Amino acid sequence: MKKTLFSFLAILLAESFVFSGCSSTGDGEGNGISEQDLNAQEGRFGSGSIPSAEGEGIFKDVRFDYDSARVNDSGRQNVEYNAEVIRKNPGVKITLEGHCDERGTAEYNLALGDKRAKAVKSVLVSYGIPSSQLETISYGKEIPLDPGHDESAYAKNRRVHFAASRDLPNK
Repeated sequence: MKKTLFSFLAILLAESFVFSGCSSTGDGEGNGISEQDLNAQEGRFGSGSIPSAEGEGIFKDVRFDYDSARVNDSGRQNVEYNAEVIRKNPGVKITLEGHCDERGTAEYNLALGDKRAKAVKSVLVSYGIPSSQLETISYGKEIPLDPGHDESAYAKNRRVHFAASRDLPNK
């Protein structure tokens, strides 16, 4: 009995090692690359290198006032900076991710995050960025940048984040 149990456990342990190395993340098609990959491959997407905003990767987040979807002056500066990065990289698809702080219902914050993302998209289009290059999505309060429960954390979480991807040619 002990020998059978030992053999069974040994096989189970061996299988767990074998199959743990076989997991995959993603769809296997290589449809896009992450913002970090874009940053690491400077110069690949256009003439010159892709500028880097300290602490935020390639793009600067656009921050919002409490319970507002209006792009303020500081936000416009970040949108203008991001528009210049996008112009230098026309093959990059941008997803504008609307986020909120934890106050309010999930439904309300999803709607507010959507309004924020669409407001930033509107400003980008007014700066000459093709609408076809931009997508919007709202995460509401579901993905906080700062998990804190104070005004400083709330201010960081009220944002539109720019996520870049590029379709890669099939091999």
